[in-house]
Amino acid sequence: MPVKNPRVSVVIEPKLYDIIQEMSVKEGLSMSTFTRDLIREAIELREDIVLAQIAAKREKSFESKKALTHKEVWK
Repeated sequence: MPVKNPRVSVVIEPKLYDIIQEMSVKEGLSMSTFTRDLIREAIELREDIVLAQIAAKREKSFESKKALTHKEVWK
């Protein structure tokens, strides 16, 4: 029977495995589900970092005299 979602195998050191196992038990989740959620969180954090860098770059080049007002934007 084909699986619903693709799978990935990851090799990790024993100490990290033990931590994931312990945390997944505390959360009441399978190790697979817990690890999937950790990966999602890590991706979101990296996206946030990139977006913050873009925002900082835009903020440095911002010129209030050239900015549009709220009314001008939503005409």
